[in-house]
Amino acid sequence: MASGTQTSKEYIQHHLQNLTFGRHPDGHWGIAHGAEEAAEMGFWAIHLDSMLWSIVLGALFIWIFKNAAEKATAGEPSKLVNFVEWIVDFIDENVRGSFTGKNDLVAPLALTVFCWIFLMNLMDLVPVDLIPMLFSLLGVEYQKVVSTTDPNVTFGMSLGVFIMMIYYSIKMKGAGGFAAELTMHPFEAKNPIIKILLLPVNFFLEAVSLISKPISHSLRLFGNMYAGEMIFILIALMYGTSVVLNLTGGVLQFVWAVFHILVITLQAFIFMVLTIVYLDMAHQTHDH
Repeated sequence: MASGTQTSKEYIQHHLQNLTFGRHPDGHWGIAHGAEEAAEMGFWAIHLDSMLWSIVLGALFIWIFKNAAEKATAGEPSKLVNFVEWIVDFIDENVRGSFTGKNDLVAPLALTVFCWIFLMNLMDLVPVDLIPMLFSLLGVEYQKVVSTTDPNVTFGMSLGVFIMMIYYSIKMKGAGGFAAELTMHPFEAKNPIIKILLLPVNFFLEAVSLISKPISHSLRLFGNMYAGEMIFILIALMYGTSVVLNLTGGVLQFVWAVFHILVITLQAFIFMVLTIVYLDMAHQTHDH
């Protein structure tokens, strides 16, 4: 909740500010003390909190699944093993239903993407003031714990998928086949002159479609999670004002948290499905 020394605007801005490390205008490297200093650091600045929580949660995912794999036996499985097997079967079903090619990397990638993003999204259910308050005791001014509300993180993941998509497109179709895919569709013609005239038009349309994939892939996740985080912050502003608003805020927070469980799961699922679909498109070959 907002303290007596903070206005509502300052409280919201504080919670939306990442812990940023970069180069200051005077040349020295250090932590930004506010949004203005963070903006002055430019492109090469690093959001330390986004990096921290994404790495920690990625390591947590690996530890949980490694632990389950070590405990898996031919006998009656434990609850953890049952849960992990259910997730693996769920991902495997989706891969089999959406991916028509043959690539042993796709299913593990889909599993990693879904679980990692789900864990990062899950941090949105932690009370908005709890972790920042704990870090403030250590002298850390800013701490944004939901990594998927940082466009740098979502763009980074979508660009990784996009690079794989381009790689497999060229690998499966060849450089000529990939070039033909970008220039021979959607408009086709048998007349060679008209076909040549249509090349730049087709290339423009296909290039826009291709480039829009990583952008929409990342912004969909970022936008939904950012909106969810903002609502939690706005609800937190209701606390500390009056008994009625405290009770109202508590009810609203509970209702939104229950609904948000669906949102965080759905967003992880959508990102995973699009990853599978994009890689499936890369593996499809056509005669040109």
